[in-house]
Amino acid sequence: MIDKLDAIKERFEEVGQLLIQPDIASDIKKFTSLNKEYKDLEKVVKVYDEYCLINANLKEAKNVLQNEKDPDFREMAKSEIDDLSPKKEELEDELKKLLIPKDPNDSKDAILEIRAGTGGDEAAIFAGDLFRMYQRFAEKEGWTLRVLDLTEGSAGGYKEIVSTVSGDDVYGKLKFESGVHRVQRVPATETQGRVHTSAASVAVLPEMDDVEVDLDMNDIRKDTFCSSGPGGQSVNTTYSAVRLTHNPTGLVVTCQDQKSQIKNFEKALGVLRSRLYEIELKKHNDEVGGMRKSMVGSGDRSDKIRTYNYPQGRVTDHRINMSVHNLPTVMDGEIGNFIEELRIAENAEKMQDGNEE
Repeated sequence: MIDKLDAIKERFEEVGQLLIQPDIASDIKKFTSLNKEYKDLEKVVKVYDEYCLINANLKEAKNVLQNEKDPDFREMAKSEIDDLSPKKEELEDELKKLLIPKDPNDSKDAILEIRAGTGGDEAAIFAGDLFRMYQRFAEKEGWTLRVLDLTEGSAGGYKEIVSTVSGDDVYGKLKFESGVHRVQRVPATETQGRVHTSAASVAVLPEMDDVEVDLDMNDIRKDTFCSSGPGGQSVNTTYSAVRLTHNPTGLVVTCQDQKSQIKNFEKALGVLRSRLYEIELKKHNDEVGGMRKSMVGSGDRSDKIRTYNYPQGRVTDHRINMSVHNLPTVMDGEIGNFIEELRIAENAEKMQDGNEE
């Protein structure tokens, strides 16, 4: 572990020197990439420096205890060893977690897709409730959420709603939300007070750029049409909305968020890249199907992951068997505890896999 940490510190210092080079500073793309690497490495180096300091003090205290005859000095050294030993263990554990390989997509922005599933009108209403939950969570995190396309439900909510979410560590947190969310409650349309079960699926995809996903523009058909819904004077007067069809896969992406056709085209292209990446990733995961599937972070949109039980005020995450009895608070965007516990479980799986190797 120490060899790895020494190499990280060496790279950290190297990147620090590169960042002050004029040719790097003038290349925005390269500077941004190195600056991000510097910040990621800094988190590890800070803990490692503290670990090295405590380790040096611990060695010195042990040396005093071994060679010193004066009882007062020996007592001070023993006291310092008692204080520093648990701190050293804590930092060792923290460093092990920091050395767990990170998903390179964790720092990316995300595409958030919510679709009503089984349950008719009630499923669309629940999809709308989930969207508002993520909207509140994004606000609390200081993220920016923009709706790209939506289809409203006949009794409220959404049959489908697609958004982009941008900010710090967006995909790294929201990726755990991919899967089927079930709701158990009495629908507004139910006259006899019976509890119904409905569902909505959530897909969270990392936003990919053109370098990461090879996209042949000859494979894409572009259609334009008048946008509908909120949007000011340009609604239904200009062909600003864009629909892209990827011929090899049949994927269709629509964007009518912007008044500019060019901007809508760029955003739709971004969503298409992310969906194609998801297909390739699934293909890759299927090919290495012999590997143990992660219970926490598979991100499969067909996995049943969470149930929202309104009569009991309970929310249960089935992947980690975690239940809370504050459903209104959760629906108001307080999902951070679930995400944190899921991250801990994912890290534990990765550490176990690393030990097995």
